[in-house]
Amino acid sequence: MERLGRNVERELARVGGEAAGRLPALTAAWPAAVGEAIARQAWPLRIGRDGTLHVAAASATWAFELDRLADEILARLREVAGEAAPPAIRFRVGPVPEPGSAPGAPGRKPPAGLPPSPAAAAEAAQVAAAIEDPALRELVERAARASLARTRSGRRF
Repeated sequence: MERLGRNVERELARVGGEAAGRLPALTAAWPAAVGEAIARQAWPLRIGRDGTLHVAAASATWAFELDRLADEILARLREVAGEAAPPAIRFRVGPVPEPGSAPGAPGRKPPAGLPPSPAAAAEAAQVAAAIEDPALRELVERAARASLARTRSGRRF
């Protein structure tokens, strides 16, 4: 019987996952390479099959301006990230984490949990009530409370 980890590794390699393994190093290096001002407006999202780093920008204006600076940003990434640096970079409008919420970056903290409203807590309990396993029911209820609290707060991340 083959181990699950080998199947996952093989599937990731098939869809370009080998390059994706560099993403944590790139997100950690991103603020040092581009500076905090740009890091608040653009954040690495994924690495394509060809190794291109795809970066989300807060607006079309930011995407356009950063695209014009792509060569300089790549050079800085090579200095800061070394071998993890991508061969190319693309900027597109997309979701950018709020300052302090992007995982993997030095000095960044995970997002704080939002307290659910009483209505959200009741809705989460109702959703999970049909689950027989008490441990699983508690996990689903907790996840639903967090999801409802975040969705209703208007925060993007």
